[in-house]
Amino acid sequence: MLLPIITYPNKQLKMRSKEVVNFDELLHRFLDDMYETMISSNGIGLAAIQVANPIRALILCIPDEEGNQSKESTLEIMNPVIHAPQGNVLYQEGCLSVPGFYEDVERYETLTLQYQNRHGDVCMLQASELLAIAIQHEIDHLEGKLFIEKLTYNRRKKFEKEYKKTLKEKK
Repeated sequence: MLLPIITYPNKQLKMRSKEVVNFDELLHRFLDDMYETMISSNGIGLAAIQVANPIRALILCIPDEEGNQSKESTLEIMNPVIHAPQGNVLYQEGCLSVPGFYEDVERYETLTLQYQNRHGDVCMLQASELLAIAIQHEIDHLEGKLFIEKLTYNRRKKFEKEYKKTLKEKK
């Protein structure tokens, strides 16, 4: 089932998500719905809060060399904690909750992630490049932060101006 994605400036996006405690059939169905929603929106990641569910859950599916995003290669991440972040990298990010806007954001280049899978098992993952960037972007959502908050003052002002203009054009 496709879920509606909430978009900026919806106040729900500012909520800090709560820990996932029930790894049951309800969570599994929700994760499956998140996957369908992300794929239909051409995304590579989606946090639960983006579909109005304030739990510490996110999914990621980095496309393969052919650009395919299979369900089998999707990471389902609950209660993530970043360890040993290293290096810095600048990457142009976009967001399903801030449609049509892309901006360079500085992130850690590599990291180790501890998380739970859909069954509650504790997992560890070494991430670099786009996967590391996407993990940080989605975890920010769980903290109630959007990538635009990482912009410099002037770039943020430019974003606000462009975004208001876009909203007016849609009306």
